[in-house]
Amino acid sequence: MNRTNKRDTIIYWLTTGAVCAVMTFSAVNFNLKEPLGPMKGAFTHLGYPSYFRIELTVAKALGVLALLVPAVPRKAKEFTYFGFGITLVSASIAHFSVGDPALFVIDPLLFLSALIASYALFLNRGRDQVATGRVLRKTA
Repeated sequence: MNRTNKRDTIIYWLTTGAVCAVMTFSAVNFNLKEPLGPMKGAFTHLGYPSYFRIELTVAKALGVLALLVPAVPRKAKEFTYFGFGITLVSASIAHFSVGDPALFVIDPLLFLSALIASYALFLNRGRDQVATGRVLRKTA
């Protein structure tokens, strides 16, 4: 593995780990009897129905698994990146819409930038694997 590939791999895992950590933390925190920090009452504050918490928790848990488990198909991982992107943009819009401070609006966008970096490196890793013959190509 050359120096650039090693650096890209490290950045990929750091960005992917950061996104997965924030998704896991928020999914768990949503379901605590006494959520930590500003998440207490967040669903009510943002105008979301309480059942949405369950849907979001399941989607985040499945998404984290999809990104971290190597055997998950590439298309499922791409779907996860898209879903997490929608989640982060929606969180930013929701906080902006209710007049929350700028930090609450910007925070999801910071993790969106980490998600974009992770996705770009994910795409590069796939191209590198095809170029080095580590991925079997389908033949017609």
